[in-house]
Amino acid sequence: MTGSDAATHHRLSIAERSDVASASRAAALANLRLTPLGDAAVTIVLGHEIDRATNSLVHAVATSVRAAALPWAVDIVPAYTSLAVHYDPLYTNHATVLAALDSLARATLESGELDRGAVREHTIQVRYDGIDLDAVARATGLSPDEVVALHSEPLYTVYMLGFVPGFAYLGDLHPALVLERRAEPRASVAPGSVAIAGRQSAIYPLRTPGGWHIIGNTDFRPFEAGATPPCRLAAGDAVRFVAEN
Repeated sequence: MTGSDAATHHRLSIAERSDVASASRAAALANLRLTPLGDAAVTIVLGHEIDRATNSLVHAVATSVRAAALPWAVDIVPAYTSLAVHYDPLYTNHATVLAALDSLARATLESGELDRGAVREHTIQVRYDGIDLDAVARATGLSPDEVVALHSEPLYTVYMLGFVPGFAYLGDLHPALVLERRAEPRASVAPGSVAIAGRQSAIYPLRTPGGWHIIGNTDFRPFEAGATPPCRLAAGDAVRFVAEN
């Protein structure tokens, strides 16, 4: 496997599924809304606040849509609190898609057993030598070692991919590390840069502009154009950062 990534697979335990269900199923049903996304896609909205419980429900609905094997479904794209279902407009019509997806979403949210499918867990080694590490320590009132310890403590969820290919938004960051983005974004951030902003962390997959605080670097590359699939992290995956010795 290329880079410093060891991936494992697991499913949510019954207790975890119960916690998710009790915490957010009713809210997701109350917030459930289906809206057109262009002329060949529908967005299924389950909530408005970014949290793991709602995101787990997004993946449970996505799992149900995939399991239904709808002949017109082209792609399913989970995000923070919603998912987009792209369909073939030459195969079906918008009303049929809305009815089918609304039925699937409601049945999933009303079910006592929520299955979000297998979860891949990635362990990624990081050299905590980022150019903003000392500045982050000063801004948070922590030592650099404490920043490293707090950043490598959580098991992060890949909430969604966006910005550029392979850019995974990871949460939730430890509250003590929450900072606004840099006042002046950099014109160029190197691939493999491990950064934080707001309640999230990320690994820059390509050389791009960026306004996040860079606290480390990794040999792991989230995007490899010649690989299948090219994005090595997917929405719903779990990520654990480990400091290199």
